[in-house]
Amino acid sequence: MKNLSNKLLLLVSIALTANLLFSACSESFLEVEPTGALTDELLSSRKGLDGLLVGAYSPLTGLGDWYGGHGNWVHGSIRGGDANKGTDAGDQAVANPLQRYEALPNNDAVASKWRLTYEGVARCNTLLRLVNSTEDPTVTDDDKKRISAEARFLRGLYYFELVRIWKNVPYVDENMTAEEAVAVKNDQDVYPKIEADFQYAWDNLPEVQTAAGRANKWAAGAYLAKVYLYQGKHRDAKGLFDQVIANGVTSGGDKYGLLDNYSDVFNASFDNNKETVFAVQHAVNTGSTNNASHEFVLNYPYGSGSDIPAGCCGFFQPSFELVNSFRVDANGLPLLDGSYNNAANAVKNDQGLTSAQPFTPDAGPLDPRLDHSVGRRSIPYLDWIDHPGASWIRDQNYAGPYSPKKYVFRRATQNSVTDGSSWTRGWTSQNTILMRFADVLLMAAECEIDADNGSLEKAREYVNLVRARAANPGTWVKRSDGSNAANYVIGLYNTPWADKDAARAAVRFERKLELSGEGHRFFDLVRWGIAATAITAYLQHDGAILTSALGGATFGPEDELYPIPQSQIDIHGADILKQNPGY
Repeated sequence: MKNLSNKLLLLVSIALTANLLFSACSESFLEVEPTGALTDELLSSRKGLDGLLVGAYSPLTGLGDWYGGHGNWVHGSIRGGDANKGTDAGDQAVANPLQRYEALPNNDAVASKWRLTYEGVARCNTLLRLVNSTEDPTVTDDDKKRISAEARFLRGLYYFELVRIWKNVPYVDENMTAEEAVAVKNDQDVYPKIEADFQYAWDNLPEVQTAAGRANKWAAGAYLAKVYLYQGKHRDAKGLFDQVIANGVTSGGDKYGLLDNYSDVFNASFDNNKETVFAVQHAVNTGSTNNASHEFVLNYPYGSGSDIPAGCCGFFQPSFELVNSFRVDANGLPLLDGSYNNAANAVKNDQGLTSAQPFTPDAGPLDPRLDHSVGRRSIPYLDWIDHPGASWIRDQNYAGPYSPKKYVFRRATQNSVTDGSSWTRGWTSQNTILMRFADVLLMAAECEIDADNGSLEKAREYVNLVRARAANPGTWVKRSDGSNAANYVIGLYNTPWADKDAARAAVRFERKLELSGEGHRFFDLVRWGIAATAITAYLQHDGAILTSALGGATFGPEDELYPIPQSQIDIHGADILKQNPGY
């Protein structure tokens, strides 16, 4: 069978949901359809279209590929300096050049990200073609509008992902034949098409959906605003963010808002809460791990025993640079001048020490979000045990002393939110949050600074809302005796912002702290035009410590984009797909 997604054909993947596999009766045994055949007539029914819509959401998970999901732990966080690949040099070596900004056109992780994202496009196009042509009388006009709006939201999301990663991509829609699709060049601006899809979704999606995980009007508005923001259309973005913040509702009917406890955002027990604007849905204990979260399966502390979650595989270790960024001054404000990496301010760590050797953790002032985001020696690791240090790290010399903490399941929930039927308990029902309300507030703060009708005071208000949630002492990481696990200090920006440059620096740093490890950092740095400066500083700092992983790595202008996969150029032709500059 041909690789349809590689050729961008407008055909549906055969991996659809089970409710499509129903039988059709006939008056004559001579007219029975072949077993398992998915005809256009079958797929154009009400059940068929709803099944195709479910299938159109599925590629957001990465469909079982470590590098294909939209959580972007590699493409957004590792490449943004939040973390390094982790583990050791030999495991998943395909990711080594990605963290060193040395990706080549034949890199399999790059190729799979392209292929799986275009799989999402193909599924959306198939669905739109069929919903527009269906003659099934049970499919009402309201059904068509609802299905089309969700499909176009998803298609906008897939193309936005492609443009952020490659920029120069071919645009294929539901009206093209297979022959036309494979001949589309990657020389056009795709942003107007993405805007049109999100605009249609904004105009036609309901404010409240009946099922968790389905995109609603406010998710569409937030993404349309984000697309505007990426293009520097701050006034347009501000107008939409204003509406989402003021009027957005979740599927539960409550206003969007911040959860009281920062840590709860990444606890599967609180999935689909009021902070979630849009998330990829997962489930476990369904008879297969296919519905579980695949993308983060590798990203748990490395080791064995009942006191460690999953025990595999030591990937996605937070960077020294990120941890140091949580250092604060006496007022609990971040060190925006970059001095957090200075020897006097760098956070004390156990690099080079075994777990048997004594270690006293850092006693200086730290933003409390650090210990909700990063596992570090002698600090409670959720409800497991105090992080023991090197015994949970596969190779300190290669990847450092830290472990990821977001999206790690709690010990108390491991049987209910984890699937134990496979080689690791790392398969979980934890949703992958692609956009949350804190993200919206901070993007809106950017617009308030840079839009011609914006307000620096409104920007400060939004940032302080995010910081105030983190400043609640009752939510800080505690030891068994109830004391704070570290010297947590966090303050608000109490002085009015009068300078745009200073305000911009504060908002950007807040995104770094609040959203660390959530796949945003690299894309933020690129759109701000500071990727070369920030990443070079990161490589110089962490590369001096992790010489085998990052030593000698450099970042150039071409590294803001991935190379177009050579496999795709081979399929379509070099006259159709032009390679990105520098490759």
